[in-house]
Amino acid sequence: MAKDYDVIIVGAGPAGLTAALYTGRAKLNTLVLDRMGPGGQLLNTELIEDYTGFKSITGAEMAQRFEEHAREFGAQLDYGTVTEIWSDRCWRYVRTEEESEPYRARAVIVCSGGEPRKLGAPGEKEFAGRGVSYCAICDGAFYKDEVLAVVGGGDSAVEEATFLTRYASKVYIIHRRDEFRATKLLQQRAFANPKIEVVWDSVVDRVGGTETVGWLEVRNVKTGATGRLDVGGVFIYVGFRPNSELFRDPVKLDPLGFIVTDEKMETSTIGVFAAGDVRSQFVRQITNAVGDATTAAVAVTRMLEAMGDECQETPEELERETEVALQATAEQYP
Repeated sequence: MAKDYDVIIVGAGPAGLTAALYTGRAKLNTLVLDRMGPGGQLLNTELIEDYTGFKSITGAEMAQRFEEHAREFGAQLDYGTVTEIWSDRCWRYVRTEEESEPYRARAVIVCSGGEPRKLGAPGEKEFAGRGVSYCAICDGAFYKDEVLAVVGGGDSAVEEATFLTRYASKVYIIHRRDEFRATKLLQQRAFANPKIEVVWDSVVDRVGGTETVGWLEVRNVKTGATGRLDVGGVFIYVGFRPNSELFRDPVKLDPLGFIVTDEKMETSTIGVFAAGDVRSQFVRQITNAVGDATTAAVAVTRMLEAMGDECQETPEELERETEVALQATAEQYP
């Protein structure tokens, strides 16, 4: 027998836990499924200094607070690796690796985030977990007094390179351009750190070593010159791939694979919503993930109110009734 809920939330990062807080407050029977447990990308972040009201808080502490708040309003959290989502007229179904029977809900909010992109360089896969890492917070302490490299030029790369200097004797930042994309504050911290050396206009062509990473083959993209950096580990931050390949019936995606939504965070499949890093948008920060999730949760609440106890409406009728309910909410809370 299917396990029935009002709403199932896929992913327990900031977006998923915020959505659970709001649907829980609305007295909806809410299940949050995540393969790793609460926190999402928060668990890969040491310090958070750009969330309103918190001058500085660790990612682990923020994850704990988000989880406690969601549970306080009745949300149920469970471990589960979601493999498939599909719909019929009245129900949305979520299947996990761990359960033979699917979960069933009247609505689903997908907050599944994504995974770090790989370089695709020879040796990267072979040395994964043996000197190749995608999480400085997770693995940095294993590299005390080593020379390390960070690949990338965005916020994550520059911030984590600075973090690694507390363990490493030296950190190279290898970036394919001649300037960083990271925020100015993060750049200033990196440039002021004597342990950091930037290798501009360069890419990693090969990861090498014996039992663990021992060196990188680096190529200058402007001159074509190649060289070797002797390092004990490399941390890769070259982008983000959304976990959007969960749907039996494909939803609309943008060219990069992120889920396209409307202003209510609803996908091209009625009753299926998306929020956070998996959604197509301009920036991916905790603050806008929380905002996405708030919108999605309120929209789900109004949709379920419009549906009532039985599913008799056509999709077009349900869409009209949901719009009426949302408009009433907007008038009540201008």
